[in-house]
Amino acid sequence: MVDLQPHTLARLDAATDAPEDAAAWVAGHRAEIDALVAEHGAVLVRGLPLADRGSAVAAVREVIGTGLVEREGFAPREQYAPGVYSSSQWPADQPMCMHHELSYAAEAPRVLAFACCTPPRRGGVTALADARAVLADLPAELVARFERVGWQLQRHYNPFVGLSWQDAFGVAERAQVEEYCVARGIATRWSEDGGLHTTQQCPAVVRHPDTGERCWFNQIAFLNGWTLAPDVREFLISEFGPDALPFDTRYGDGTALEPATVDLINEVYERHTVREPWQRGDLLVVDNVRVAHSREPYRGEREIIVGLGGSFAQ
Repeated sequence: MVDLQPHTLARLDAATDAPEDAAAWVAGHRAEIDALVAEHGAVLVRGLPLADRGSAVAAVREVIGTGLVEREGFAPREQYAPGVYSSSQWPADQPMCMHHELSYAAEAPRVLAFACCTPPRRGGVTALADARAVLADLPAELVARFERVGWQLQRHYNPFVGLSWQDAFGVAERAQVEEYCVARGIATRWSEDGGLHTTQQCPAVVRHPDTGERCWFNQIAFLNGWTLAPDVREFLISEFGPDALPFDTRYGDGTALEPATVDLINEVYERHTVREPWQRGDLLVVDNVRVAHSREPYRGEREIIVGLGGSFAQ
């Protein structure tokens, strides 16, 4: 049975089939799941027997297939299988604002799969927003500026916040990082203490690979310093300086983003946000180009398995 949520989310009830094996059920319904994602942007499968991490990983792998190995991640997480990870280790009391997974990288996943092993006691929703609707709702002059110059991501890898460059790039030598970055147009600079500073230019709007529709596809607001909680931002500035935050975003020509612009983008996302609280046994499948996602603050234990599938080259 298929039930529809507003805008971007279809819901598929697996419990009506009383499945004994989640991965087998997903394999048998893969065509239906894919069709619903293509039509609506995301589908929530409810009622799967995800009794433990192993069954969740197996179900996610049925969705993503081979899996995309993450490179340039910004927060630690454990890997359980090729392309299958724990949720990013991000403070439970801080939101992860709307974004498209790896939208700053040369290769981003086409599809995301989230499987709920343990729902939080409160909050922790993986909310969704239609990137086409967000693009249409943003001021035309702001969109035109970002389409003209793109957006810029600045990162400062250090051993204290986020990932080390070794973990982010999956290599051990500086030369390997530089080779990776040169191939993808990422500028690098090394500090005297061995820290890595990178700058990369990215498009803010892309064409959907299947439909050709224009989508607001980026992490301009989420990775901007003004989105951080004021006390967190002040601490990071005091530790690393205003020009050496672990991550920050700018207009593509290097001009600093105004706080009002960052707030506006987040407000537009909020107008198009769809929320469905997690239940144990949920499987959420998302078109990563068409639909942005977030993670809201939560209380209690929360375990969501995440899969990255397919490939979208910008």
